[in-house]
Amino acid sequence: MQLAAARPNIALYLAAILTGAMLLAGPILQPDGYHVFADGRALSGLVNAADVLSNFGFLLIGLYGLLHVRPSRPAYQMFFVAILMTAFGSSWYHLAPDDTRLIWDRLPIALACVSLLAASLHDAFPARFAPLPTLAALCALGVASVFWWSATGNLGPYLLLQLAPLVLIPVLQWQTGAPLAQRRAFGIAIGLYVLAKLCELADGAILGAIHAISGHTLKHVFATLAALVLARMIARMR
Repeated sequence: MQLAAARPNIALYLAAILTGAMLLAGPILQPDGYHVFADGRALSGLVNAADVLSNFGFLLIGLYGLLHVRPSRPAYQMFFVAILMTAFGSSWYHLAPDDTRLIWDRLPIALACVSLLAASLHDAFPARFAPLPTLAALCALGVASVFWWSATGNLGPYLLLQLAPLVLIPVLQWQTGAPLAQRRAFGIAIGLYVLAKLCELADGAILGAIHAISGHTLKHVFATLAALVLARMIARMR
């Protein structure tokens, strides 16, 4: 009984550890040359065509998800709204990359991450985490993290909110014995998202190796597949 009562604190302890590590690390700055991507090829006058057009998948997944998610699940609804926003924000950014446009790329990413965390907290401990207040509080943190980066140059809070769901959601699902299919879907999605981030880091190396596609374009592809896995899982939850 004591273990069961203490279970919600495990995720809180992990969140505190992650936050402490971010604070100890100090400011995390955006690398110089961040806006210079490997694949700048144009297509029929569309600059940076591959990085722009590869966002189309987010549009499809966002629409699909909104058509299939239950109205009683506002956090999952917000997730698909954020995926839909990513299609436009990321495309807008890649047409002419700079810090101002990057805000509109990072905002929906932050909202997507915190929405999944809000949904998982409510699923795990519905009596402690009411859907709308939990979602509103985490979305406020997500928006604040992006504008904190814009004002100070420190990416720490924004990166923390991307990392937290990757660590906390599997722990929450383990704690509460979430259905195996749901845990598997999140595991696959997390793996695809990690692969997307690795491709982002290897942008030029991947383009140099295979020529047809860059690492950043592959990032969009794998992130879209991660969203698709979650969309299929959430559709089955109806």
